Amino acid sequence: MQYALLIYAEPGYEEALSDVEREAAHAEYLALADDARCINGARLQPVATATCVRVVGGRTLMTDGPFADTKEVLGGFCLVEAANLDEAIELAARIPAARPGGAVEVRPVVQR
Repeated sequence: MQYALLIYAEPGYEEALSDVEREAAHAEYLALADDARCINGARLQPVATATCVRVVGGRTLMTDGPFADTKEVLGGFCLVEAANLDEAIELAARIPAARPGGAVEVRPVVQR
């Protein structure tokens, strides 16, 4: 089954890391990307580049910034193939952003 791992972190959390910590986190992300269960993934541009689109009464409304004003913001995602939720959680726990106050939301993907 496929699972989306939605990666939430505080903006700028990487800048607060030492060079050694940042390099170690980068290596962990690369290792996850090299895992055969990882189908695809991407890091997103900073939240300041987001545009939110809504359609109200047939009109397209746009606002700058993310959909919700929260402490953590969606920073990236990873699509994985896992045998079950436990395996998907094991993969999510490897994501460095989950440790310093961030979170990884694990959500099953609807199969077509």
